[in-house]
Amino acid sequence: MSSAVTLAVVGAGDRGAAHARWALAHPERARVVAVAEPRAVRRERFATHHALVAGAAVGDWRELAARGRVADAVLVCTLDREHLEPVLAFAALGYHIMLEKPMALTEDECRRIVAAVEEAGVVLAVGHVLRYTPYTRALKGVVDSGRIGEVVSVQHLEPVGFWHQAHSFVRGNWRRADEATSMLMAKSCHDLDWLQYVLGGPPVRVSSFGRLSHFRPENRPAGAADRCLDCAVETGCPYSAKREYGERLARGRHGWPLSVVIDEFTPQALETALREGPYGRCVYACDNDVVDHQVVAMEFDSGATATFTMTAFTEQADRQTRIFGTLGELRGDGRTLRVYDFLSRTEEAIGLGPEGAMDAAGGHGGGDAGLMDAFVRAVATADPGAVRSGPRESLISHLTVLAAERARRARTVETVRP
Repeated sequence: MSSAVTLAVVGAGDRGAAHARWALAHPERARVVAVAEPRAVRRERFATHHALVAGAAVGDWRELAARGRVADAVLVCTLDREHLEPVLAFAALGYHIMLEKPMALTEDECRRIVAAVEEAGVVLAVGHVLRYTPYTRALKGVVDSGRIGEVVSVQHLEPVGFWHQAHSFVRGNWRRADEATSMLMAKSCHDLDWLQYVLGGPPVRVSSFGRLSHFRPENRPAGAADRCLDCAVETGCPYSAKREYGERLARGRHGWPLSVVIDEFTPQALETALREGPYGRCVYACDNDVVDHQVVAMEFDSGATATFTMTAFTEQADRQTRIFGTLGELRGDGRTLRVYDFLSRTEEAIGLGPEGAMDAAGGHGGGDAGLMDAFVRAVATADPGAVRSGPRESLISHLTVLAAERARRARTVETVRP
């Protein structure tokens, strides 16, 4: 690479900032030259971290787009419902685009994004970071090698974690489908996309069941207040915001999710946020409506079947997968693979080393870095093939999510039609 790829960032929240940090770690390959972020504190902090020149940090992406093409590529990391317009605008200007998942929330918007980037001839990488982890590479390598024979069925679990559910999907930005999107799209589009990638194709039919069972007003403990700071039973509640965020602040753990709650890491800022903001509310007194558990059943063209389970009611843990083949079984927990051979009746453990947790705080097990590495390489070499989550692959996985959610709501079996 003769020169570093230049990047503009639209949305300097946790995801945008995390993706952009890759450039700071690899200055010979990429550098950030502009940012659009409406929140002044975030915008100014981001500009300082990346040493942006005066005027390179603006409050609205439209102002950035009005300047024409000021970078080789743009990272679009706005809220889920705000993806379509900036993608269309920057694609028309010739920007290569890294788009945070989900790419869009409706079939029409997804198809419009695909059409726009294909017409413009630009690279699009959707933020399906699980495709890019060393763990996924090793697991897919076992499946593709034929070592366990023909895949017959799969069990895949996403243990969201009790506190993660409370943070993001009860109190947080993704608590309501009408303001954000369904739980399946917001959180688990990663998983349906990952299954498609590992198995080499999308399902042809899906069904789904799930509901909001626990985080409801009728389950509120006797004596509970509307906010954790005022609650007489807070010390006996596993979902205490006071304890969860207070302990993180006391230990100096200033990354996600605490960085979503406060911009300044002081006890005073946290108390104000918990007293006035959404993250201090009782989990039984919020306006949430997304499910807290869901299953998806899938049938693939080969005849293989798969089940996916998303549940809030777990410890914080990595995703767990069992793949059943005609010659063996593969089990994975996000960090280690175990392959059982039917002929020899022996098991081999494949350790992959520490890569961080498979969540935002842990860089998704190396997936965040892997995505940025692939995207920058694709832009620098004009090779879209370096990206594993391009427009067509991502469109199909989004259509699968939309079909599964239709099935859950209508209690039907839905066909996935690319």
